[in-house]
Amino acid sequence: MSEECKACSSRTCSSAEKKPPMNAVPANHDDNSGVGKAMSGIRHKIVVLSGKGGVGKSTVAAALAWRFSANGHKVGLLDTDIHGPSIPVIFGLHDEKPAFENERIIPVEIGDLKIISTAFFLKSRTDSVIWRGPMKAGIIKQFLQDVEWGELDYLIIDSPPGTGDEPLSVCQMIPDADGAVVVTTPQNLSTADVHRSIDFCRKLKFPILGIVENMSGFICPHCGKNTEIFKTGGGRRMAELETVPFLGAIPMNLSLMASCDDGRGFAGMGADAAGVFDEIMGNLEKNIQKRRQQK
Repeated sequence: MSEECKACSSRTCSSAEKKPPMNAVPANHDDNSGVGKAMSGIRHKIVVLSGKGGVGKSTVAAALAWRFSANGHKVGLLDTDIHGPSIPVIFGLHDEKPAFENERIIPVEIGDLKIISTAFFLKSRTDSVIWRGPMKAGIIKQFLQDVEWGELDYLIIDSPPGTGDEPLSVCQMIPDADGAVVVTTPQNLSTADVHRSIDFCRKLKFPILGIVENMSGFICPHCGKNTEIFKTGGGRRMAELETVPFLGAIPMNLSLMASCDDGRGFAGMGADAAGVFDEIMGNLEKNIQKRRQQK
């Protein structure tokens, strides 16, 4: 990135330093040959979307990446939420910085999981990134083609909520993507926005791998009773209405939420929570295989 952000009239990109964290330039959507070459060693590329914020999309993306890795797969996790990157928070990686070798970005690793986020390139945890669309597309393209992902079984891409610049850039740039996982909560306020995410994918001819219903009830750790705080079943009904696969429902889990909030990743994931994500992961793998057989 240059010292001055050409896409921003105020010529400021980061509140602390008044310059962006990397060397991105506005992306050329017509030439993604470099992206294709850089990602040729990645077998499966999955984008995690949501129609609105606050549904736990980043937690779902991070948990899927973690479970794929725990099951012996080589996995990368790309955080494309430029303005509110939360993946480093989940894994407690606030102070990590990627290395650079031969003009390539080396991802931060936790176990066998490779991670890249804009947050790694900011001077302070509280720095804001003030960019317009072309610069955001530029950094996403740089993450796709200049990061040394190597050979991966899965690349999970956490996209910010909505149908704006970041998800549009990701879906347009990634060659041979397997498709999108759409995350919702059960209540109507959230599922109404899922329609827009599904419409977004269909207009872009981007495959939809399925819907995940997060915060699907709360299981009391003391008595085991399931309380429907946000109701349940909204995601499944939405999947049936839109004729897309339903991947599974994730109940609220106090130990899991505390573990992510404290930056311990999924160290606090109990057997029940792991089983839920493994079921979603299995359904996801089946849908990917089915799509490839239909091609």
